[in-house]
Amino acid sequence: MFSTTDERGVPVVRDISGRAGAVSGVVASSFVLGAVTSFAQGFLPGVISSLANSASGWTIITVLLLLGFRAAPLPSALLGAASFVLLTLGYTLASALRGHPYDPTLFCLVGVVVGPFVGLAAAWLRERDLRAALATAVLAGIAVGEAVYGLTVVADSTSPFYWTLIGLTGLGLAAWMVTRRLQTSLDITLALGLTAVVAAGFLISYQNLGTVL
Repeated sequence: MFSTTDERGVPVVRDISGRAGAVSGVVASSFVLGAVTSFAQGFLPGVISSLANSASGWTIITVLLLLGFRAAPLPSALLGAASFVLLTLGYTLASALRGHPYDPTLFCLVGVVVGPFVGLAAAWLRERDLRAALATAVLAGIAVGEAVYGLTVVADSTSPFYWTLIGLTGLGLAAWMVTRRLQTSLDITLALGLTAVVAAGFLISYQNLGTVL
């Protein structure tokens, strides 16, 4: 294939082709994994079945896909929204095949709003400054917030194991970023303080969202 090169001698056409392939991979994987989460509700052990029916589960999928993509912040934000929407649509299709119709409208809207923040956070996890602090707050806050939700609001109908695990994962991420990536006391303070804010905001939002479902 004919290709031009940039100022570093990198083949431009090949780079574009590679990026397009990576985007297609994220898109396809999101749809397929969304379908898998629906089927997984039928075979996962009870102690971790909430993984297939939780915001944190889809957040983990999106972040892992985007970390592999290694996109710049703006494309990562756009793919974050796309990933959440496609996870929802894949889940919807699989649920219909299982005989459990599901209306994707609400969570598609949630994905459009929240997905860009998750995508941006995935891109900023590689940084070492304020951006890394904000990424920590978003991702750790979601994990901790849903852990509290699971251990309180739906404690009677779900196992505490997954909620405890995801909460510890969020705290572990925050601890790792504080000790290994964040370099100033201001960034550390912001990361920890905003993690608490995001967790509280998630809990309040999810409780209210539950009244719509």
